[in-house]
Amino acid sequence: MDRWTTIIEPFRIHAVEPIRLTTQDERERALEEAGWNLFSLHADDVLIDLLTDSGTGAMSRDQWAAVQHGDESYAGSPSWFLFRDAVQELFAFKHIIPTHQGRAAEKILYTVVGGPGKIIPNNTHFDTTRANVEFTGAEAVDLVIAEGRQPALIHPFKGHMDTVALDALLAERGADSPIVVVTITNNSGGGQPVSLANLRAVREVCDKYGKPLFLDGCRFAENAWFIKTREPGQEHRSPKEIIQEIGRLVDGMTMSAKKDGMVNIGGWLAMNDDTLAEQCRNLLILTEGFPTYGGLAGRDLEAIAQGLREVVSEDYLRYRIESTAYLGNALLEAGIPCVQPFGGHAVYLDARALLPHIPPLEYPGQALAVELYRAGGIRGCEIGTVMFGMRPDGTEVSGPMDLVRLAIPRRTYTQSHIDYVIEVARDVAARAGSLRGYRIAKQPKQLRHFTATFAPLA
Repeated sequence: MDRWTTIIEPFRIHAVEPIRLTTQDERERALEEAGWNLFSLHADDVLIDLLTDSGTGAMSRDQWAAVQHGDESYAGSPSWFLFRDAVQELFAFKHIIPTHQGRAAEKILYTVVGGPGKIIPNNTHFDTTRANVEFTGAEAVDLVIAEGRQPALIHPFKGHMDTVALDALLAERGADSPIVVVTITNNSGGGQPVSLANLRAVREVCDKYGKPLFLDGCRFAENAWFIKTREPGQEHRSPKEIIQEIGRLVDGMTMSAKKDGMVNIGGWLAMNDDTLAEQCRNLLILTEGFPTYGGLAGRDLEAIAQGLREVVSEDYLRYRIESTAYLGNALLEAGIPCVQPFGGHAVYLDARALLPHIPPLEYPGQALAVELYRAGGIRGCEIGTVMFGMRPDGTEVSGPMDLVRLAIPRRTYTQSHIDYVIEVARDVAARAGSLRGYRIAKQPKQLRHFTATFAPLA
């Protein structure tokens, strides 16, 4: 590497889309109309949209060229074979089942393996994963290491699964656990990675009890970069080589290609077990489509295939991780508490630490997210008691942490956009003591954060 420290985007801008500038009065009205739920805002009223990195990135010139090459045959499209081969080049699973996005893969898998009385261990389930597990009547069990629950603690792999706890759980209830799952990176815990050593240790526990190990692999390339840069002995390996080893350690995976597939829609379910694959494929036909398109157009399959070639680029991954850390470091310098170390796809603000006067059941994460939008038009996402504080029986509890995720879409915003986010966040943090909590006015029984309405507390 050259000696220069400025982070530059490893691409040029080829097309642009306008951003509408709004006033604070306009944002106040938009919040009230949306019931203070940022998911309900009109996107045109958002200046910098950091709600999610899922499907919100910019596709490359070569991906758009691949879209034009897409073949829309109902069965056996050439685009399907390009997609299948691109997935298997990284993850050599026997069965590749395309889906329209990651939660569709989860729905199929957990419908087949879940059910009342079952348990699904994971380092940490994310929102749709947990909901799809619990919808079947199964129990979603989180087994992240203790360090993963401490936002300010520095640990290179806070996404690790607690293998001692996993062993104890399977010793007691192994008959109830059809599979074990590891999420990379651990989204609910701050986008934290999992090392190869931990994945091997989880594999050993699974082998001890005869359990298949599955991957929730949405951000597999970012996780591979953290392995390369943080795990001893891995620094000389390419991200692609590390990803291929990850694939060899597991028996299957669910995937949202809207993350490290670098596309706006798509995903897959993969596995080696013939019987399980047949059951999943039959359900796919009922819910998604024929096994060679699975709810996707041929053009989407082609775009994913190209995206999988681009996401393993070291230039891209270095830029992706360093530009995220640029935001995190600036917020820390401003005294804003964040989850550390920074994840690959997002910076997570510790709302519980920044707003200690707002108790968890008054939703400090929601209060902080709303104020970032009110002040500067920045839309983030609450990852806390709103998202994870309601049990399947309707009981409400405090979430393990109260965070606000600022998820950075891939190849979308420039450094000046991020500098603006920093400026707004500093302003909000300077008057954190004046922020107030919220109550939930209306909510559904599951995944309430998407559609609930709120009201500010006096």
